[in-house]
Parts: sequence; C-alpha cells; structure tokens
Amino acid sequence: MEKSANDSNTSKKRLIGLTTAELKQVALQLGMPAFTGGQIAKWLYEKGVMSIDEMTNLSKQNRERLSNEYCVGAMPPIDCQRSVDGTIKYLFPVVTTGNSGDSGISGHSGLFVETVFIPDGDRATLCVSSQVGCKMNCLFCQTGKQGFEGNLSTADILNQIYALPERDLLTNVVFMGQGEPMDNLDNVLKTTEILTAADGYAWSPKRITVSSVGVKNKLKRFLDESQCHVAISMHSPLHEQRLSLMPAEKAMSINEVVELLKQYDFTHQRRCSFEYICFSGLNDTLEHGREIVQLVKGLECRVNLIRFHQIPNVNLPGADLNRMEQLRDYLTANGVFTTIRASRGQDIFAACGLLSTEKKKNQKQ
Repeated sequence: MEKSANDSNTSKKRLIGLTTAELKQVALQLGMPAFTGGQIAKWLYEKGVMSIDEMTNLSKQNRERLSNEYCVGAMPPIDCQRSVDGTIKYLFPVVTTGNSGDSGISGHSGLFVETVFIPDGDRATLCVSSQVGCKMNCLFCQTGKQGFEGNLSTADILNQIYALPERDLLTNVVFMGQGEPMDNLDNVLKTTEILTAADGYAWSPKRITVSSVGVKNKLKRFLDESQCHVAISMHSPLHEQRLSLMPAEKAMSINEVVELLKQYDFTHQRRCSFEYICFSGLNDTLEHGREIVQLVKGLECRVNLIRFHQIPNVNLPGADLNRMEQLRDYLTANGVFTTIRASRGQDIFAACGLLSTEKKKNQKQ
C-alpha cells in the first residue's frame, strides 16, 4: 500500500511531473512493458489519481513494483484564504527546490508557494508560481522582498494544478504567481509540455499564458520552444523609470524585449500582452501613453492595466481609476487594444507574496 505523499517517512520518487516518455523509462527500468508508462500517464493526467493502488489496469505485481520506489506525489494545500468575490488563494508546501530534478519526498522543505484560483463566469483561471521568492526584486512586489529561495521542480509547479480542489473547473492557467518563469525555464517548459501533450492534459497552448519581466536569451528560447501566450511586465515605457521600479531593466531593457517580440507572429493563435501596474501620477500620464504607442508600434499586442493596491513597506501611490480610464482610452484610440483588469480578492492576502510572507513570519514566532 502506497504511503501518502505527505508522509514524512516516505522517500519515494514522485510520478507527477514526469512526461510520458519518462514514465515509459520508469516502466522499463522496473521490468514492465513500455506501454505501462502510457497507462500511468493516463491515470495521472487524465484521471488525476492520488495513489498507485487506483491504477487498476496495472497488475497487482506491477503496482507493487511501482509503489516500492515511487508515489504519485501530490501534496494538498495547507492553507487558503477565500474572498467574497469567489477568489481563493491557496498555500502549497514545497517538496524540492533547485534544478536537480524531482527528488523523493521526505516531508517538505518548510517553504511554501501561493496559487490563486479566480472564477469569472464561465472562465476559471489559475495563477501558479514557478519559484520560491524571486531574484528580480521589483519595487512593488512582496515576493521580491522575500529574496530568492529556490526554483520549483516540475512536480511542485504541476502540483498546484494537480492537487487543486477546483482542478476540473479550470479553463486556463497563467504563470503570474511567485517567481520569474524565465529564471526557471527548463521546469516551466516541461510543465507546459505535460499540460499540452496529447498524452498529458491535452490542453491547447492558448489556455496557458507565461509572464516575464524579460530575461535575455531565456525569453527568446521560450518564444522558440513554446506556443503558449506571453505576457511581459512593462509597468513603464521609460528606461530610467522602469529601472527604478524593476532592476531587471538593466539586464534586458523594455526596448530590447519589444524588438525581440517583433520577430515573432502574434497575429493568429498566439497572443502577446503587456502587464502594466498603474501608480497614480507616476506612470499613468498621457506622456506614458504616447511612449507606449511608439514603443509597441508594429507589434500585435494588448495592454492590461492593473490597479496598484498598497502593500507593506512600499512607498508607491495607489491607482486612480479615472487616470487609468484616460490612459486606456488614449491607448485604444491610438491602436493599442487596452483593458483595465478587474481587481480580485482584495479582502484576502491577494497580492503575490503576502500569504507566504505571513506564513513564514508565523513560523519564526
């Protein structure tokens, strides 16, 4: 009988996060036919089983062989905050960090990541994390204040979907949670491969959006190797101002990011968008509007304006809705399709990093 994934005495390797090709190798190494790996993939990614014993078309002997070394590896959330608007922020335990692959479970690392479920009519979006903390240290982001504590393994990224109570309701996933996805690109690409593979979740890449501040070489590789949508964190079209908000501007400027994006086709299935947090009187002027129009000229894209809500120890002004509407109308009138994103979950720890920061603080007390 398989021990539960969160059994601290378990040191078995996790099956979730493995591709079908890797599962076939597991089967062969354990003396099973290769096609057994395909059967395991179906139980994991189509059925969502929580134990190997549920894989009933595997013989009892093969289930025992598999259970001797492996477990499904799903880890349920340990906490959640529920908003009156239906948004739910979950806190998931992290088993492994780093780039060494998906190692065995031996309890968890004592680290946590946040995942936000956002229902909206007939759509249900999940915002997933790719790292514990973040190296980018954007001025307005609580996650950056935590510092960087490690890359999530493919299993820990995928677990945010696999172990989500509302998993079957999801219509799309956005990699806009904690961390910079391009800074953990191998594991992010592997996760999106499992999500889009015919023998994985079989999702269309159109259901997945991956965000980035813009990381030199990594962003190009993502654009070359993935067909998922891309969302760039702009927040200012002006070099010096963006640099003051986002240190990553020094390594890859927003001008360089846009020039790279212009080499790719966003006129058909794939979408390019820019995320733009508005700070009243700081980056929401018509001058900024004119600079944005000039910057993205010739690029098929959209801009999503986002209200900034105050977070602890960050001296930036909150958003002004009237100014945001003026900026939206200016951009739209000048050929840049622009929306104002509805704020969700403001009555809970909604902004990235707040719930996990609170958890860490409580652990130290």
